[in-house]
Amino acid sequence: MGASNSTESVSIEQREAESIAASSGALPSLHTTFSTLADPNSHAIPLQSLEKSFSLTCKDPISEGPSIPDAFPDLLDHFGSAMVDLFFMPEKEGVSWVEFVKGYNKCSARMSSSMSLNNLLRVFSATAKKAGLPLNLEFESDDADCKISGFLLPTDVFLFFWLCWTMLWDSHNLRSSKAKANLCLPDINHLVKSVLTSSSEVSSSLNIWDCDLLGLEVQLPFGNFISWILSTLSSLPDCFSQFVHARILSSVTQEQDNSESSQSSELGETSTSNVCVSHLLARGIAWAISLTMRNTISEELSRICFLSNMEAEGADENLLYRSSLHGRGLNRLWSNVEGYQGPLIMLISSHLGGASEGNDTEKKCIIGVLTHQGFENKDTFYGSSGSIYAIQPVFHAYSSTGKEKNFVYSHLHATGYEPHPKPVGIGFGGTAGNERIFIDEDFARITVRHHAVDKTYQHGSLFPEQGFLPFEAPISEVEVWGLGGGRIKERQDKLKKREELFTEQRRKIDLKTFTNWEDSPEKMMMDMMSNPNAVRREER
Repeated sequence: MGASNSTESVSIEQREAESIAASSGALPSLHTTFSTLADPNSHAIPLQSLEKSFSLTCKDPISEGPSIPDAFPDLLDHFGSAMVDLFFMPEKEGVSWVEFVKGYNKCSARMSSSMSLNNLLRVFSATAKKAGLPLNLEFESDDADCKISGFLLPTDVFLFFWLCWTMLWDSHNLRSSKAKANLCLPDINHLVKSVLTSSSEVSSSLNIWDCDLLGLEVQLPFGNFISWILSTLSSLPDCFSQFVHARILSSVTQEQDNSESSQSSELGETSTSNVCVSHLLARGIAWAISLTMRNTISEELSRICFLSNMEAEGADENLLYRSSLHGRGLNRLWSNVEGYQGPLIMLISSHLGGASEGNDTEKKCIIGVLTHQGFENKDTFYGSSGSIYAIQPVFHAYSSTGKEKNFVYSHLHATGYEPHPKPVGIGFGGTAGNERIFIDEDFARITVRHHAVDKTYQHGSLFPEQGFLPFEAPISEVEVWGLGGGRIKERQDKLKKREELFTEQRRKIDLKTFTNWEDSPEKMMMDMMSNPNAVRREER
């Protein structure tokens, strides 16, 4: 069902559509999907069946951050119909094979990031319109690369990010063989605040540490919003194409999933209390960092943040070190990360101060550092690539500049005498003794310097209102996560077991290796010390 076996009856339009789909490797899956969903009499997919295949309806979603607006469930309910109306051209009998392939190409064919983002925003706007939500956006035409004008409110930004999260969550959930769990929306306050601070329309008097984002009526120019996404979250536009592709691949079992959808929410309710965890690398933070890159590190972060329940057996296998669990200090860190030869992400949580001028809000700050290799005990900088992140309260990503390679500095106590000892601790960027980020050996305090001292990472502040002078703050928590995958962790575990075996062997004393006490050198030395003038026979 679909394309005819006769080459003469195949139109040029069909050949072009199939050629584009074949270039992405999706043509066999499209044939399977069309055969599964199409009516055998009309040879077309009924409109309702196609809308149901792309439906995002989810009952009782929960949130790790602010309360979910009442409009969000309505947005999910109308997503499938809005998407089909936007990209698929139905005929009287339904969606034909040619229109089905052309619609898929509009959603998931290879295209630029700006065009992918345009598609994503068009879906968001069409879905909001069907749900009766007012959006102040205007599209000049129906082209994928048309200009968009207007503005967004902070509430609109929340809905947009949560819709993107839901599409990615659904894609990862379809790949998993586990039963579906309840949709858990992450805390994305740091992302929305980053959008706010990037706009010149936001007043400088806004207290970024403590503000009701959902209640703000600030108008964010849409051009600034698009620029922010392309520069900060470069892989976010891919979420829509990933969702469409994942739904196409799962079309064979889609009808069974839809018939059991009423049971899926019940399956998820049993574990909702375990969804929110106290790790620094929460869902929203892991997701934000993963969206700043396109590589295997991003895939590993996505695997962590889209785990169905964030259970310890699934998420904690990547956690190499946590100061509150393994103990504070560089030596404790080293005993847990030594031998891990893969990418790492380190998160440092600190308190920049308490109440001031009648404000009781505690200023909690989280800074992250991503390294593409494991830590080494060196008194000089090393590394090939990396990034630093301002995470809370406002998210910013600073990749390498290519000018210098002072990515990581991790120096334990020297084994011997040093006339000019180097600093002991962990640093990132800058120079030795003048690092952009430095953590002392006891993990008690963190020092953050102005980006002027650093030529390795891009310029930008790591916390709001960062001045030119160095700033010190007490550390409340440190975490290190391994992002190299299972093989890297297995190698580290083997090295650890080998070191433990050697240590245990050194502790054991084999008495058979010792000779008789009377003939031992120790006995001779003790006799000489007790009576050095005694006459002793020398054996020749």
